Parts: sequence; structure tokens; C-alpha cells
Amino acid sequence: MGPARVELDADIVALLEAQDRPIQETARELIVLELYREGQLSGGRAAEILHLSREDFIRFASERGIPYFQLDGDELRREVDTSESL
Repeated sequence: MGPARVELDADIVALLEAQDRPIQETARELIVLELYREGQLSGGRAAEILHLSREDFIRFASERGIPYFQLDGDELRREVDTSESL
């Protein structure tokens, strides 16, 4: 599968250009971050796609309001129990 082309409204392009943000790179980052936030993409895979280390991706996502740990109560309890047993 080759690269996909996405058409953006002129308003969006102008907004990104005004902020001096590269359009293709910004779109790629936003798509990866959203898929990660939805749980459709692991942190490791997201880091790989964006050519970042896992630690840099965690920092990158956190700076954009996406927490690394997105666990519900039961998942968090299991993680705590597992870490305490180590």
C-alpha cells in the first residue's frame, strides 16, 4: 500500500502555515496521537511511526495532554499489584 493523499481545506492549511508547522508532519503526528489516545496503537508502535524513542514519545504525548497511562480502576489495581510483587 502506497502513501495516501488527504485534501485539507484552505483554512486549515493557512492556519498551519501561519504557525510555521509543516502540514504533512503535523497531520501524521495528529493521526498517530489520536490512534494512540483511542487505544488503537501502542506507545511503542506510535513512537516507531514518528521516529521517536519510546521515552520521547511518552513526553511528546504528555505535552499534548495525552497521558501515558490510560487505565481504568481494575487495570490500575492489577498494575500496582504486579509492580508490588516484583
